[in-house]
Amino acid sequence: MLNVREILKHLPHRYPFVLVDRIIEIDGEHKIVGVKNVSINENFFQGHFPNRPVMPGVLICEALAQVGAIFAHNARGGRDGDKIFVLTGLDKVKFKRPVEPGDQLRLELTCLKRRGSFWRLLGVATVDGKLVAQAEISAMEIAME
Repeated sequence: MLNVREILKHLPHRYPFVLVDRIIEIDGEHKIVGVKNVSINENFFQGHFPNRPVMPGVLICEALAQVGAIFAHNARGGRDGDKIFVLTGLDKVKFKRPVEPGDQLRLELTCLKRRGSFWRLLGVATVDGKLVAQAEISAMEIAME
């Protein structure tokens, strides 16, 4: 549904920190699904780990949070140029399997709660239908300075 050019309209992030390649599903204020194609060319693989490249778990959480920000912006009608969504918390984070070069990370978020500019989302990351990570993500909209 959204390609990378459209994603950049919703996120303040830029290379090398955009961790979403495509949004494939948006269901109003209930659910969003994005994908990240994990390539050996990712800069973090140079040091994590040279002989056994594994995507850092914190970056999987960041990818989930970026999809969540796109979800929130879309739900309220698009990105306001002077406001961004920032991560306020990660709870119940679990990592189940490594994410390696060549994997396609599916990033699915569902809304648990929304109050004003505050969002609480359940994020689930899978590769080939197998759970790799999950987290409850909190974020809120703030004005950029």
